[in-house]
Formats: sequence, structure tokens, C-alpha cells
Amino acid sequence: MKYQKLKKAVILLADGTIFHGKAVGREGSAFGEVCFNTGMTGYQEIFTDPSYFGQLMVTTNAHIGNYGVNDEESQSDSVKISGLICKNFSYEFSRDAADGSLEAFLNKNNLLAISDVDTRALVSYIRDNGAMNAVISTQVDNIEDLKKQLAETPDMNGLELASKVSTKAPYYIGDEKASIRIAALDIGIKKNILLNLVKRDAYVKVFPYNATFEELSAFNPDGYFLSNGPGDPEPLIEAQTLAKEIIKRNLPLFGICLGHQIIALANGISTYKMHHGHRGINHPVKNLVTGKGEITSQNHGFSINREETEAHNDIEITHVHLNDNTVAGIKMKSKNVFSVQYHPEASPGPHDSSYLFDEFINNIKSN
Repeated sequence: MKYQKLKKAVILLADGTIFHGKAVGREGSAFGEVCFNTGMTGYQEIFTDPSYFGQLMVTTNAHIGNYGVNDEESQSDSVKISGLICKNFSYEFSRDAADGSLEAFLNKNNLLAISDVDTRALVSYIRDNGAMNAVISTQVDNIEDLKKQLAETPDMNGLELASKVSTKAPYYIGDEKASIRIAALDIGIKKNILLNLVKRDAYVKVFPYNATFEELSAFNPDGYFLSNGPGDPEPLIEAQTLAKEIIKRNLPLFGICLGHQIIALANGISTYKMHHGHRGINHPVKNLVTGKGEITSQNHGFSINREETEAHNDIEITHVHLNDNTVAGIKMKSKNVFSVQYHPEASPGPHDSSYLFDEFINNIKSN
């Protein structure tokens, strides 16, 4: 193992607070909303999840990079986070199935990473003061200039990011001869969601974020899916219009994460930016229909308004987050529509909620 001499780096938060660390590889600066993920594994999936676009990721696990990376585990075609903040970065890896080191993976994607940070103190600060914009930088002697640049960074509240990560053109996945056809709206879709649909005998056509109902329906699908994704759901007017058209026709519809929020907005239920969000693979959820608990993978900084959801005549809350009682799942009483705030496709992560894909397929078949 070679000795690594690392360049000094800083984390500057929007409120002026500074944390110190060391640059893992490349030098420079990276801006975004700082947030944290509590997962013990799955860093590659986190880094490539489109839902994290525009965010500086703090990993709470003490060691990052120790099992390298595997080409099959990426959830998109590139790293989506703005930058990485960790405690101990492992330049060496020890997994036989790895295709390379995390260091090489991050360098290939030109990602700025900072290690040797007191992540326990940083996460505690975020929990107390909320997620906020920040910059990580090796320009440790240029703090005042960094403050000026940080002040110009757009706030996540009201920020539309789906267009930054969505496919530019429709594409297909699965067997064309499959028994079920699904039209999926890509507002930041993860690869494993599509694989979960395909292995349930579905042929999926994936559409860009601003596709119309006419475009999706021309595929002659048996069901419709609204994906996860980054940013604030409220600016996604096209997606809300699409959801309204699907709901009006009582067609099978399933939404995950950002898709869940779009379905709520399509029903007149507002959304709001959370204090510091839910991100990790150990979040407890209660299924109010079955009474069972589920350990879930979550990644969201926005949520739907619970009071408005409870007051809605045609919406039933099906799942709640047990840490803070936020809405984790809904279904429409008069329509073939349901959604969840968390990720049933999680990999790695708990598989307690994979039954939701079966429910979607069964809804399609019964329809």
C-alpha cells in the first residue's frame, strides 16, 4: 500500500461554517446541496443514482472504497453527485468481483472527493441546521471568493433538475414479446427499477421527462410508471399534466419517489422541502394496509403534505415513515393508482418492499 500525500481541502457551508479535510484525487471546487446517507454499503449505487444530482454527498459509514466498484452496480451511465465527503477513503480494495478501484472510478467521472473529514460532526450539524448549499474545495486560501460563488448557487427549493438527468430520446428495455407493456417516464430513473419490471415479464419503453400522454399512449402500454428523480417536483408541470391524463382515464399507474410526489401534485396535494430529508437503506416504514413494518431504502429531500393528503376524499395513506410520520405511500380509492416515497428496487439494501412491483403487475393484469 503506497503512502498518499493529500492536499488540504475545506467544506464551506452556506451559513459560513467551515469543516476541514483532504482532497482524495483531483483539485478544484464543487458546489451543491450538502446531504448525508446512512447506508453501510452501496456507495457506488448512491453516487450513480440520478436522484442525487446536484448534491454533495456525506457518507456516514467510516470507510468508503474498500470493496471497489463493479460495472453492473451503477444505477445510471455516470456519477450523478456533485462531490463526495467521507471520513476514510480506501485507495485499495479487496473484493474479487470488483472491476476496479473507487479512486479510478471517481477520476474517470472527474468527481471531486474529500476525505479525513469529521463526518460525525458534519452530519450532526446538518441534522440540527438542515440541508443547505455548500462548496468543497482545495482553494483553502480563497475562502472569500468561494463565499461569493456559493451565494450564486441555486437553492434546491424550486429547482427543476429532471431535465438534467432524463434520457434525451425514448429507448426500450426487455423482451419485445413479453406479456406486459409499460410506458415509463424518466425523470431520473434508476437502472434497477427497470430490471425489476423486466424480470416480471414486462417490455418497457422509457420516455424523456417532458413526454406527453399522446406519446406514451402511442406505445399502447398496459400500464404507466413515473420514476424517481432529483430536485423539486413542483416545477415539473409536464409530468403533472401527464399524471392527470393517466388518472383521468383510470389507467394503471405506479410512482416511486419523485413520481410519488408528482401523483400527489396531480391530485392537488402540495409538496414541501424537508429539513434534511431521508437518505439511507435502514428507514422504518409501516404498511397501514397489512400492519407490517418494512425496512426501506430512501432518498428524498421533499415530501407530500400529510394534512392535505388526509383531507383528500379520494386518497388513502397506505404507508408512513415511523421516524417522523411523514407520508411514505398513497393510493387512490377510485382509480388504479398508487405510489411510494421510498425505493422498493433497492440494491444493495432491504428487499422488504419488492412486493410493490408485484402489486403493480397484478393491477395491470386485473385491469
